[in-house]
Amino acid sequence: MFWLDSILTYVGIIYGILLVLATFVHNKVTEAFRIDALFMPNPSESTRPLNLVAGLLVAGYSIYSLLAG
Repeated sequence: MFWLDSILTYVGIIYGILLVLATFVHNKVTEAFRIDALFMPNPSESTRPLNLVAGLLVAGYSIYSLLAG
């Protein structure tokens, strides 16, 4: 079961990086993963920094889980 935990941790790190990139890069891939576009009725440029916060939290927790486990 250790391999499944590792795979999920790596996926979390990649998703966190994608969220951070969604704050600064505008293309089809990053637009599809935006958190603010999923949960807010009218996402705009002013809501884009939410992706940075969420991305840092997700990637940080995943890295912590990888190192602590």
